[in-house]
Formats: sequence, structure tokens, C-alpha cells
Amino acid sequence: MQATVREFDPGTGSGSVFLDDGSVCPFGPDIFAASGLRLLRRGQRVAIRRAPSGAITALALATLPLPAEEAPLPAEEAPLPAEEAGA
Repeated sequence: MQATVREFDPGTGSGSVFLDDGSVCPFGPDIFAASGLRLLRRGQRVAIRRAPSGAITALALATLPLPAEEAPLPAEEAPLPAEEAGA
């Protein structure tokens, strides 16, 4: 999905985008930091990934691929809590 940068604060790393339907969707500094980008400008086209809740979970320049989604580990491969692992 693509969007257009509405605003961006380089001091905090947070901002918001306009979706193609005109609605506004904010993103936090954690999403910007994970993008590897250094700056966004108003009007710049970006690619985004959204969670079922609508929150932005990934952001990249429109010409770059989004980072791969991390798949959850199957239950048999998930690390055990400390008390179950004998620690």
C-alpha cells in the first residue's frame, strides 16, 4: 500500500501520512527508525504496511521494498520462559 507524507518531525522521528482515500494515519519513531531512512519530506510517496488494527507497522520509500515481516515461531521452536527452562 502507498501513502503520501503529511508531516514528519525529524527531532522525534514521528509523523503521519495521507492514505489514498484521504484519511490520515500516524506513525511513531519506532516505525521510522526501523525503516532505515534518515528523513522524510512532505508530499513524498512512501510504501507502508498496516496491521489489522490500521496502525502502520512498516514504512519505506515507494521505490524500495518493505522489510520482510517477521513470522512468529512455531510453538515447538519458541523459547521457554525462564522458570520452565530450569533457570
